Amino acid sequence: MTLGVCVIKTRRFEDDRGWFSETYNAPKMIALGIDSTFVQDNQSYSKYSGTIRGIHFQRPPHAQAKLVRCTKGRILDYAIDLRKGSPTYGRHVCAELSAQNGHQLFVPIGFGHAFVTLEDDTEVAYKVSDVYSPEHDGGIVWNDPALNIDWPLPAQGATLSAKDQALPLLAEFDSPFEYDGNPLKMSEA
Repeated sequence: MTLGVCVIKTRRFEDDRGWFSETYNAPKMIALGIDSTFVQDNQSYSKYSGTIRGIHFQRPPHAQAKLVRCTKGRILDYAIDLRKGSPTYGRHVCAELSAQNGHQLFVPIGFGHAFVTLEDDTEVAYKVSDVYSPEHDGGIVWNDPALNIDWPLPAQGATLSAKDQALPLLAEFDSPFEYDGNPLKMSEA
């Protein structure tokens, strides 16, 4: 069984040169309950604090689990439950990921994913369990009041793509994701 949303605290080995960290090890991930096979790596760069990317997902048969980390700067990373029939449908959890803390967030299939940058010049890298498929690409608008997300934004507000501004509301979404019996909660490993 695949683990739900999980913050993974990677171990760092420090010395006078800096540090080393193992960011992905398939046997260790499987031991944690993360049995996703990752097939594509993605990276984004955001110039400005307050840049929101998301809320994104891909529909079956090209649904994606994600393993997200911040390689420069800081973000708040969100997982939103989009599983039909889930008692936590539309609710979210979030974790701060930064280059400094080295934490990663595992977002399973059935969850929308979004993040907001907390610093200028932020870079995010993530693995996905299926390749990008434009025909299966989907999303929910970032500021849907039904989601009750309190985005920490700078005075100038959010920086968004035209695509993300035009996404539908949760009420307009017919979820293709089935509830697996595990309500939304975030664990740590």
